[in-house]
Amino acid sequence: MQLAIVIPIYNEQEILPELYSRLKQVCDGIDAVQWQVIYVNDGSLDDSVRVVLDQHAEDSRFCLVNLSRNFGHQAAISAGLAHADADAVVVMDADLQDPPEVIPKLIDCWRAGGEVVRAERTSRQERGLRRLGFSAFHAIFGWISDFPIPAQAGVFGLLDRRAVAEFNRLPERNRFIPGLRSWIGFDQRTVSYDRMDRQAGEPKQSLGRLFRYAMDGVFGFSYKPLRIMTYAGAGISGLGFATAITFIVRRLAGFEVAQTGFTTLITVSLTLGGVQLIALGLLGEYLGRIYDEVKQRPLYIVGRRHGISAPS
Repeated sequence: MQLAIVIPIYNEQEILPELYSRLKQVCDGIDAVQWQVIYVNDGSLDDSVRVVLDQHAEDSRFCLVNLSRNFGHQAAISAGLAHADADAVVVMDADLQDPPEVIPKLIDCWRAGGEVVRAERTSRQERGLRRLGFSAFHAIFGWISDFPIPAQAGVFGLLDRRAVAEFNRLPERNRFIPGLRSWIGFDQRTVSYDRMDRQAGEPKQSLGRLFRYAMDGVFGFSYKPLRIMTYAGAGISGLGFATAITFIVRRLAGFEVAQTGFTTLITVSLTLGGVQLIALGLLGEYLGRIYDEVKQRPLYIVGRRHGISAPS
């Protein structure tokens, strides 16, 4: 069996030495496996590249795909999958929140017939605002998605060779990899694990980036926001029509028509204006993603490769 492990890195120099030792220990302990680690440097500003090149000099199984600049987490993973030529490909983050010790479980599940194996979190260590944001996203996304995507399943997982080939055919520029991984189908199975805390350094994904990532998931796999605005527009229009009929009936019946003052007018104006701006914002999100697809710019640009050849 040939195994490739794709790991995007961005300013992870503190963690890379421990990641290196744990990967070697875990992968060398798997029977009948020839393995390779494909680091994808996503424009790191620290000494991550130097650390990886030192690892490559010590063990040629650790390779590097160096992107020309920072293209983003999902693009870096896509670059690694494009370069992976193996029977099975594991995708994981470099921060060791995804424990390398779970890899043998993924391989066992693959050998049992699973073509797409998801690593699903049973617990996570984040606290505060980040933890609240993750919980809110999974709750909302599970309801709003038009396509069934398991909650608590990030990028950590394994793809069979055929699944990788189909994944590499997907042309999206705004990528939500857990959703794309579910969309391609095949025999999909789940392995549970406890998500650990970062071993060193600070999280590299800011709240702003995580929010944009969440939006890519919502707008890439759901039309419900558009439907909700349609229903809201129909509801507000119906309420306005009913109010108008009520005033007409009261006038014809000789009752005094309710006085409309500044408070009523400003409340109605702000409500309608807010709903319209939200609707325009939702349309803008979808339209912006259409614009990105139409431009057909490459998802990433590779600067240099070390220990690995360009994908065929």
